[in-house]
Amino acid sequence: MNERLQTFPGLAGQGSLAVERNRVLRNTYWLLALSLVPTVLGAWVGISTGITSAMSPGISATVFLAGAFGFMFAIEKTKHSSTGVAVLLGFTFFMGLMLARMLAVILGFKNGSSLIMTAFGGTAIVFFGMASLATVIKRDLSGMGKFLFVGALMLLVAGLVNIFLQSSALMITVCVLAIGIFSAFMLYDIKRVIDGGETNYITATLAIYLDIYNVFQSLLALLGIFGGERE
Repeated sequence: MNERLQTFPGLAGQGSLAVERNRVLRNTYWLLALSLVPTVLGAWVGISTGITSAMSPGISATVFLAGAFGFMFAIEKTKHSSTGVAVLLGFTFFMGLMLARMLAVILGFKNGSSLIMTAFGGTAIVFFGMASLATVIKRDLSGMGKFLFVGALMLLVAGLVNIFLQSSALMITVCVLAIGIFSAFMLYDIKRVIDGGETNYITATLAIYLDIYNVFQSLLALLGIFGGERE
């Protein structure tokens, strides 16, 4: 037996790497599932209090950007400790709170609850599809990262510009592109964990959570535009 291990010295190392990657992926999925709880709680608080609906679009965007980047900076600083988990969950609560504005508008439709469930189901299908695809694709997807980042940056700029333009056509375009770009980002981020490119489950959870959040938000906006039924 010892002779066999000496003949294949890399087998033990490869086995330990595979175990570590599976551990990171498992922890990422567990934390991702847990992060949905404060997101829903934040959305409920936002809708109940009307705090985000009371803000003007400009102030809401400023609060969102300042809060989101502030939380992401804090997560980066604490990602190697248990504090990072608490900060991440605080971030997801904040994101739920900021989502309340759109949810309140959608719930104003006669079929609002149905639209939200449809968006949730559609997002779940995208997530499970990308997760399954990531396990079977053998190709290295690391080169996608910079192109997807540029695309996401352009979407952010277009979204900020549309706060002032209030163009329905631009909003629809941004939402459609966002679904495509962040679905691809989902595949990219999950594949990174599987391939060992991302070894911190808190950072991995943050990346995949943002992908899911953006797909859900964009899908919900499109459903509201094309399928919303007024009382």
